[in-house]
Amino acid sequence: MSAPGRHCPLHYRYEPSCFARDAEAECEVLYVVGGLYGNTLALDAVLRLFDAETGRKRLAFNGDFHWFDIDPAVFRRIDDAVLAYDALRGNVETELADPDGAADAGCGCAYPEWVGDGVVERSNRILQSLRRTAQRFPDAMRRLAVLPMHRRIDVGPLRVAVVHGDAVSLAGWGFAYEHLQDPAHRRVVGGWFDAAQVDAFACSHTCRPVLGELPAQGRPRAPLVLNNGAAGMPNFQGDAAGLLTRIALRPFSGPQRRHGLARDGVFVDALAIEHDQSAWQAEFLRQWPPGSDAHVSYGQRIAQGPDDSPAQASVSWRERA
Repeated sequence: MSAPGRHCPLHYRYEPSCFARDAEAECEVLYVVGGLYGNTLALDAVLRLFDAETGRKRLAFNGDFHWFDIDPAVFRRIDDAVLAYDALRGNVETELADPDGAADAGCGCAYPEWVGDGVVERSNRILQSLRRTAQRFPDAMRRLAVLPMHRRIDVGPLRVAVVHGDAVSLAGWGFAYEHLQDPAHRRVVGGWFDAAQVDAFACSHTCRPVLGELPAQGRPRAPLVLNNGAAGMPNFQGDAAGLLTRIALRPFSGPQRRHGLARDGVFVDALAIEHDQSAWQAEFLRQWPPGSDAHVSYGQRIAQGPDDSPAQASVSWRERA
């Protein structure tokens, strides 16, 4: 697991106790958008949804907003738009900004063992292609390099940590659906929440959505893992929309709501990012034609979606050890 794309560099890591701090911001509505992946149509849809919100609101792009955007004009548009809001760097942005293009982290994804070697190798090559685009914009590289790895934002009484990966690493898979099925791992995650002193971690990175409640174990609120999956790709079978996480002091009433919960006057929902799927597929194929690395890894998901359903993504382990 030390090969490029498999391991997690030391500079990606942090302690969960770093989140036991005052929030940098407080709002009534928080959008967390992870894994935009260079999808400009999804970006436009996110901004339309956000613009329609009222009151004190914040929009956080929590990493990997670049990925498919090897066209320089598309890369620049994504970069300029995202950095106008609260932005975190994911592993993609971290590796793009690394002046050492031969760094042994590869794509920085830290893929777990259940991800095949072919996916890992293709992701490393995608990052190399994207780096060639990013190097045309030295100012963008500098901006990406100084983005934070995490944020603390309060939504009413809910203390939220916004991360890309998990509670200990920018590219961690600790909030992956697959890991959270393990009771022993859920106990580890419970320890992270104890150290972090937060009520929710809003994350992405793993490309598979989770809206999960963990056992309270003496805490005033059951901890929440809010993984939006991917904003720039389909997340459910037969549903072309990406997803974002909305945390707010008032409910969302639009048709974009896929699943969610209410807690102490705070409403947490996964919202669909709906856009012209045929136009996005054409744009994706323009940059990544059949046979290219991104098309081999992601073409079927973009065309058909994965096998998951909203019912699978919304899970409560509150009564389980």
